Amino acid sequence: MSRKAMIFAAGLGTRLKPLTDTVPKALVPVGGKPLLQHTIEKLKAAGFDEIIINVHHFAEQVIDFVEANHRFDIHIEFSDERKELLDTGGGIKKAAPFFNDTQPFLVHNVDILSNIDLRKLYKISIQHTQSDWASPQFDQHRLHETEIPPIQNNPIAILICSERKTSRYLLFDNDNCLKGWVNEKTGEVKSPFPDFDPQHYKKLAFAGIQILQPSIFQYMTDLPDRFSIIDYYLSICDKENITCYIPDNLKIIDVGKTDSLQEAIQFLDQLC
Repeated sequence: MSRKAMIFAAGLGTRLKPLTDTVPKALVPVGGKPLLQHTIEKLKAAGFDEIIINVHHFAEQVIDFVEANHRFDIHIEFSDERKELLDTGGGIKKAAPFFNDTQPFLVHNVDILSNIDLRKLYKISIQHTQSDWASPQFDQHRLHETEIPPIQNNPIAILICSERKTSRYLLFDNDNCLKGWVNEKTGEVKSPFPDFDPQHYKKLAFAGIQILQPSIFQYMTDLPDRFSIIDYYLSICDKENITCYIPDNLKIIDVGKTDSLQEAIQFLDQLC
Protein backbone atom coordinates (compact mmCIF):
# COMPACT_ATOMS: atom_id res chain seq x y z
CA MET A 1 0.00 0.00 0.00
CA SER A 2 1.32 3.42 -0.97
CA ARG A 3 2.24 5.86 1.80
CA LYS A 4 1.86 9.55 1.11
CA ALA A 5 3.49 12.56 2.72
CA MET A 6 3.81 16.31 2.29
CA ILE A 7 6.91 18.38 2.97
CA PHE A 8 6.49 22.04 3.84
CA ALA A 9 9.33 23.65 1.86
CA ALA A 10 7.77 26.93 0.70
CA GLY A 11 8.85 29.17 3.58
CA LEU A 12 10.91 32.31 3.06
CA GLY A 13 13.52 31.26 5.61
CA THR A 14 13.69 34.78 7.03
CA ARG A 15 15.41 33.61 10.22
CA LEU A 16 18.15 31.95 8.15
CA LYS A 17 19.22 35.12 6.35
CA PRO A 18 21.67 35.86 4.78
CA LEU A 19 21.86 32.20 3.67
CA THR A 20 18.35 32.36 2.23
CA ASP A 21 19.10 35.47 0.19
CA THR A 22 20.41 33.16 -2.54
CA VAL A 23 18.97 29.70 -1.77
CA PRO A 24 15.66 28.45 -0.37
CA LYS A 25 15.57 27.24 3.22
CA ALA A 26 14.95 23.71 1.95
CA LEU A 27 18.38 23.66 0.30
CA VAL A 28 20.39 25.05 3.21
CA PRO A 29 23.05 22.38 3.88
CA VAL A 30 23.37 20.67 7.25
CA GLY A 31 26.03 18.01 7.68
CA GLY A 32 26.77 17.89 3.96
CA LYS A 33 23.15 17.54 2.80
CA PRO A 34 20.36 20.03 2.17
CA LEU A 35 17.53 19.96 4.70
CA LEU A 36 15.17 18.76 1.98
CA GLN A 37 17.35 15.73 1.25
CA HIS A 38 17.44 14.80 4.94
CA THR A 39 13.64 14.92 5.04
CA ILE A 40 13.04 13.02 1.79
CA GLU A 41 15.49 10.27 2.75
CA LYS A 42 13.94 9.91 6.20
CA LEU A 43 10.47 9.61 4.69
CA LYS A 44 11.64 7.17 2.03
CA ALA A 45 13.37 4.98 4.64
CA ALA A 46 10.07 4.85 6.54
CA GLY A 47 8.22 3.54 3.49
CA PHE A 48 6.74 6.76 2.12
CA ASP A 49 6.84 6.43 -1.64
CA GLU A 50 4.64 9.34 -2.75
CA ILE A 51 5.58 12.84 -1.63
CA ILE A 52 4.30 16.29 -2.51
CA ILE A 53 6.50 19.32 -1.78
CA ASN A 54 5.13 22.85 -1.69
CA VAL A 55 7.41 25.49 -3.22
CA HIS A 56 7.51 29.29 -3.26
CA HIS A 57 10.83 30.97 -2.39
CA PHE A 58 13.39 30.06 -5.11
CA ALA A 59 10.97 27.34 -6.23
CA GLU A 60 12.98 26.55 -9.36
CA GLN A 61 16.02 25.65 -7.27
CA VAL A 62 14.00 23.17 -5.22
CA ILE A 63 12.48 21.57 -8.31
CA ASP A 64 15.85 21.40 -10.09
CA PHE A 65 17.47 19.78 -7.04
CA VAL A 66 14.83 17.06 -6.84
CA GLU A 67 15.02 16.43 -10.59
CA ALA A 68 18.83 16.27 -10.49
CA ASN A 69 18.50 13.51 -7.88
CA HIS A 70 16.08 11.56 -10.10
CA ARG A 71 13.28 12.34 -7.65
CA PHE A 72 15.09 10.05 -5.21
CA ASP A 73 13.59 7.07 -7.07
CA ILE A 74 10.11 7.65 -5.64
CA HIS A 75 7.05 9.53 -6.84
CA ILE A 76 7.49 13.24 -6.04
CA GLU A 77 5.19 16.07 -7.09
CA PHE A 78 5.25 19.80 -6.41
CA SER A 79 2.53 22.11 -5.15
CA ASP A 80 3.26 25.48 -6.74
CA GLU A 81 2.76 28.44 -4.41
CA ARG A 82 4.93 30.86 -6.39
CA LYS A 83 2.05 33.31 -6.88
CA GLU A 84 1.15 33.39 -3.20
CA LEU A 85 2.54 31.76 -0.07
CA LEU A 86 -0.48 29.97 1.40
CA ASP A 87 0.68 29.32 4.99
CA THR A 88 0.48 25.83 6.46
CA GLY A 89 -3.27 25.30 6.28
CA GLY A 90 -3.61 26.76 2.82
CA GLY A 91 -0.69 24.64 1.67
CA ILE A 92 -2.39 21.46 2.84
CA LYS A 93 -5.70 22.53 1.29
CA LYS A 94 -4.06 23.21 -2.10
CA ALA A 95 -2.43 19.76 -2.01
CA ALA A 96 -5.75 18.01 -1.27
CA PRO A 97 -6.08 16.40 -4.75
CA PHE A 98 -2.81 14.54 -4.09
CA PHE A 99 -4.40 12.83 -1.08
CA ASN A 100 -7.25 11.31 -3.05
CA ASP A 101 -7.69 8.06 -1.12
CA THR A 102 -8.83 7.01 2.34
CA GLN A 103 -5.37 6.60 3.87
CA PRO A 104 -3.82 8.93 6.45
CA PHE A 105 -0.89 11.04 5.33
CA LEU A 106 2.12 12.60 7.04
CA VAL A 107 3.10 16.27 6.93
CA HIS A 108 6.70 17.18 7.80
CA ASN A 109 8.33 20.62 8.09
CA VAL A 110 11.53 20.72 6.04
CA ASP A 111 13.53 22.39 8.82
CA ILE A 112 12.88 19.69 11.44
CA LEU A 113 15.48 17.02 12.23
CA SER A 114 14.56 14.28 14.69
CA ASN A 115 15.05 10.71 15.83
CA ILE A 116 11.34 9.94 15.39
CA ASP A 117 10.56 6.55 13.85
CA LEU A 118 8.17 7.68 11.13
CA ARG A 119 7.28 4.10 10.23
CA LYS A 120 5.98 3.47 13.76
CA LEU A 121 4.23 6.81 13.77
CA TYR A 122 2.36 5.97 10.59
CA LYS A 123 1.33 2.56 11.91
CA ILE A 124 -0.20 4.31 14.91
CA SER A 125 -2.60 6.08 12.59
CA ILE A 126 -3.82 3.01 10.69
CA GLN A 127 -3.69 -0.11 12.86
CA HIS A 128 -6.16 0.67 15.61
CA THR A 129 -9.94 0.61 15.45
CA GLN A 130 -12.53 2.36 17.58
CA SER A 131 -12.66 -0.68 19.88
CA ASP A 132 -8.92 -0.38 20.55
CA TRP A 133 -9.39 3.08 21.99
CA ALA A 134 -11.98 1.77 24.44
CA SER A 135 -10.02 -1.32 25.48
CA PRO A 136 -9.88 -1.66 29.28
CA GLN A 137 -6.25 -2.77 28.96
CA PHE A 138 -5.33 0.56 27.38
CA ASP A 139 -3.80 3.11 29.75
CA GLN A 140 -4.87 6.48 28.39
CA HIS A 141 -2.15 8.38 30.20
CA ARG A 142 0.91 6.53 28.92
CA LEU A 143 2.72 7.86 25.87
CA HIS A 144 4.92 5.10 24.46
CA GLU A 145 6.02 4.71 20.86
CA THR A 146 4.71 1.16 20.69
CA GLU A 147 1.25 2.19 21.86
CA ILE A 148 -1.46 4.26 20.26
CA PRO A 149 -1.87 7.87 21.36
CA PRO A 150 -4.09 8.24 24.43
CA ILE A 151 -7.42 9.34 23.07
CA GLN A 152 -10.79 7.63 23.16
CA ASN A 153 -11.99 8.39 19.64
CA ASN A 154 -10.14 8.13 16.36
CA PRO A 155 -8.33 11.45 15.90
CA ILE A 156 -8.59 13.51 12.75
CA ALA A 157 -4.99 14.59 13.37
CA ILE A 158 -2.06 13.37 15.47
CA LEU A 159 0.42 16.13 16.30
CA ILE A 160 3.94 15.27 17.39
CA CYS A 161 4.65 17.46 20.40
CA SER A 162 7.45 17.97 22.89
CA GLU A 163 7.89 19.46 26.32
CA ARG A 164 10.50 21.99 25.17
CA LYS A 165 10.23 25.53 26.44
CA THR A 166 8.72 28.07 24.07
CA SER A 167 6.45 31.10 24.25
CA ARG A 168 3.56 29.53 22.33
CA TYR A 169 1.95 26.33 23.52
CA LEU A 170 -0.79 24.00 22.40
CA LEU A 171 -3.05 23.09 25.32
CA PHE A 172 -4.32 19.53 25.84
CA ASP A 173 -6.69 17.94 28.34
CA ASN A 174 -6.01 14.76 30.33
CA ASP A 175 -7.09 12.63 27.35
CA ASN A 176 -4.48 14.44 25.24
CA CYS A 177 -7.13 16.18 23.13
CA LEU A 178 -6.39 19.68 21.84
CA LYS A 179 -8.44 22.35 23.60
CA GLY A 180 -6.61 25.61 23.05
CA TRP A 181 -3.45 27.67 22.51
CA VAL A 182 -1.62 30.31 24.50
CA ASN A 183 1.10 32.85 23.81
CA GLU A 184 2.76 33.31 27.17
CA LYS A 185 4.61 36.44 26.07
CA THR A 186 1.51 38.36 25.07
CA GLY A 187 -1.13 36.54 27.10
CA GLU A 188 -3.17 35.81 23.97
CA VAL A 189 -5.40 32.73 24.27
CA LYS A 190 -7.27 30.87 21.52
CA SER A 191 -9.95 28.24 22.08
CA PRO A 192 -13.44 27.45 20.77
CA PHE A 193 -14.54 26.65 24.32
CA PRO A 194 -16.20 29.39 26.41
CA ASP A 195 -14.59 30.47 29.69
CA PHE A 196 -11.40 28.64 28.71
CA ASP A 197 -8.65 28.76 31.37
CA PRO A 198 -5.17 27.75 30.08
CA GLN A 199 -4.04 26.95 33.62
CA HIS A 200 -6.15 23.79 33.62
CA TYR A 201 -4.43 22.21 30.61
CA LYS A 202 -1.12 20.61 29.64
CA LYS A 203 1.26 22.86 27.72
CA LEU A 204 3.10 21.23 24.82
CA ALA A 205 5.11 22.57 21.89
CA PHE A 206 4.21 21.43 18.37
CA ALA A 207 7.20 19.69 16.76
CA GLY A 208 6.41 20.25 13.07
CA ILE A 209 5.40 16.66 12.24
CA GLN A 210 1.80 15.45 12.00
CA ILE A 211 -0.36 12.63 10.69
CA LEU A 212 -3.69 13.65 9.18
CA GLN A 213 -6.78 11.76 8.10
CA PRO A 214 -8.30 12.72 4.71
CA SER A 215 -11.41 13.85 6.59
CA ILE A 216 -9.31 16.85 7.65
CA PHE A 217 -10.41 18.54 4.42
CA GLN A 218 -14.13 18.48 5.16
CA TYR A 219 -14.16 21.79 7.04
CA MET A 220 -11.79 23.60 4.65
CA THR A 221 -14.22 24.13 1.77
CA ASP A 222 -15.28 27.64 2.70
CA LEU A 223 -11.94 28.81 4.06
CA PRO A 224 -9.73 31.30 2.18
CA ASP A 225 -6.74 30.07 0.21
CA ARG A 226 -4.32 31.22 2.91
CA PHE A 227 -4.64 30.16 6.56
CA SER A 228 -2.70 28.57 9.42
CA ILE A 229 -3.22 24.88 10.10
CA ILE A 230 -2.90 25.49 13.85
CA ASP A 231 -5.65 28.11 13.74
CA TYR A 232 -7.72 25.63 11.75
CA TYR A 233 -7.26 22.95 14.41
CA LEU A 234 -8.25 25.45 17.09
CA SER A 235 -11.43 26.21 15.16
CA ILE A 236 -12.53 22.57 14.91
CA CYS A 237 -11.21 20.97 18.11
CA ASP A 238 -14.66 21.30 19.68
CA LYS A 239 -16.04 19.09 16.87
CA GLU A 240 -13.16 16.71 16.10
CA ASN A 241 -10.48 14.94 18.11
CA ILE A 242 -7.00 16.30 17.56
CA THR A 243 -4.45 14.54 19.73
CA CYS A 244 -0.83 14.92 20.74
CA TYR A 245 1.82 12.23 20.71
CA ILE A 246 5.22 12.37 22.42
CA PRO A 247 7.58 9.59 21.28
CA ASP A 248 9.86 8.02 23.87
CA ASN A 249 13.33 9.57 24.13
CA LEU A 250 12.39 12.25 21.64
CA LYS A 251 15.28 14.20 20.15
CA ILE A 252 14.34 17.00 17.81
CA ILE A 253 15.77 20.26 16.53
CA ASP A 254 14.25 23.12 14.56
CA VAL A 255 16.88 24.33 12.08
CA GLY A 256 15.15 27.66 11.69
CA LYS A 257 17.91 30.11 12.62
CA THR A 258 21.54 30.51 11.62
CA ASP A 259 22.75 29.95 15.19
CA SER A 260 21.08 26.52 15.17
CA LEU A 261 23.03 25.22 12.17
CA GLN A 262 26.12 24.12 14.12
CA GLU A 263 23.89 22.59 16.77
CA ALA A 264 22.08 20.71 13.99
CA ILE A 265 25.35 19.23 12.70
CA GLN A 266 26.19 17.97 16.19
CA PHE A 267 22.63 16.68 16.49
CA LEU A 268 23.01 14.61 13.30
CA ASP A 269 26.30 13.18 14.58
CA GLN A 270 24.50 11.99 17.71
CA LEU A 271 21.81 10.27 15.63
CA CYS A 272 24.36 8.24 13.67
